[in-house]
Order: sequence, then structure tokens, then C-alpha cells
Amino acid sequence: MRSGNAPVFAGRRIARGISTAIGLALCLVAAPAAAAEFVLAISWQPAFCETMSHVPECHSQHAGRFDASHFALHGLWPRNRSSAYCGVARADIEADKAGRWRELPMPALPADLRARLDVAMPGTQSGLDRHEWLKHGTCIPGATAQSYYAASLALLDAVNASPVRDLFAGRVGAEVSAEEIRAAFDTAFGAGAGERVRLACRQDGRRRLVVEITIGLSGALGPEPDLGSLMAAAKPTDPGCPGGVVDAVGLQ
Repeated sequence: MRSGNAPVFAGRRIARGISTAIGLALCLVAAPAAAAEFVLAISWQPAFCETMSHVPECHSQHAGRFDASHFALHGLWPRNRSSAYCGVARADIEADKAGRWRELPMPALPADLRARLDVAMPGTQSGLDRHEWLKHGTCIPGATAQSYYAASLALLDAVNASPVRDLFAGRVGAEVSAEEIRAAFDTAFGAGAGERVRLACRQDGRRRLVVEITIGLSGALGPEPDLGSLMAAAKPTDPGCPGGVVDAVGLQ
């Protein structure tokens, strides 16, 4: 009896296994794809240059330059920071990690986009654009260097056209708090936007300087990303630094 029934039981087990596998596959197909999550990093360049005066973009900074009174682009990163150097040649990865950014291939950009990037990202003078694209941009599905930097600049432009930039430009030489910055984001991009904002500060002698703001984003970037919508869909974060001085151009 046992040997005669074995094929029947085996067949039932196989059938159940196939049914389970099909069910799982259907669940996977039906499940919505997780929204892409990013972090936009923007710098207050005069503060950055206080402790990085040796780099070319800080040598050349002056009061009339764009980044003396506007936020500068640092980068746009996948929120999962373990995703890096997707499809990048080993030699380029090694050069990047060694800080030899000027040896990296320059991202292929149209002339008008390149001109905008050189203004908004003064770090291009040190090869920052090459580093950011190879390490982070290559890990954004479907992105090209052109789409990556077009989206990055559109997001930066939105901040620079907002009350957030006005707050900083009006406080040069004075202090600003994380609460004020978050409130400015709420005013500009909708209630709760400030909860997606985190400050990074750096000590310069007795002064604590606001050096960078990172902004959480979630959703499709597209050619004309809506910063407010992307922030609203992102996860809240802690405020980071409680605030500090908005630095002016020139070493203090």
C-alpha cells in the first residue's frame, strides 16, 4: 500500500508546491514597486571654504559669485548609500576613492547644461561633478549624466528661488536655527516639508557654521521634478545640527 500510494502523495506535494509558487509569483507581480528614495545635498559654500581653503573653488570664490549668496549643489544620492559605482570601471573606482577626481572621465553634458552646472556646482573645479556622477548618479535606474544633472539643478533652483535662500541671504554673518530653516521649507514647499530637512554644521574656532542641508525625497525625478511633492512623499528625519552662523565669503 505504501509503495503504491507514494506516487499519489508525491504528486500532491508537487501540485501544492507549484500552486504555492504561482501564488507567490502573482503576489510579487501585483505588489506595487517601492518608490525611489533620494537625498539632495546642498552646500552653503562660504562655510565649506572656511576649512577647505586649499581647493580651487575656494581659491576663486569672491563676493560677486553665485555661490556667495545662493546654495551650491553638492550632490543627489540614492538614499541607500550602499548603492555606489554601478557599472563603473575598477580603475575609475580606485581613482575616485583615492581622491584623484580630475583623472575621472567628465560627464557628457550639453554646453548649456555644463555652463549652468559650473556656476551652481563650483566644485566642478575640483572634479566634484565627475565624482558625484560615477559614485551616485550611475546607481539611479535609467539615468544618464544629462538627466541626472538636469534634475539636480532643477531641484537646487527651486530651493534658491524660495524663502529658504532668502533666509540665509538675509542672515549672512548672523545665526540661524534649525527651527527657522525647517519653517522656511514649510512655507516654501508645504506643511511638513521641513521635517525632511537635516542640517550639517562644522566648528570653526568659536563659531559653529551651517555648512550643508540634506533634503529627503521620494518618487520619480523626471525632467521637471516637483520638489514639494518629492519631499512630502519622503520619510521625516531628525534635524541634525541645531543651527549656526551663516558664513560670509572670505576666511574669518
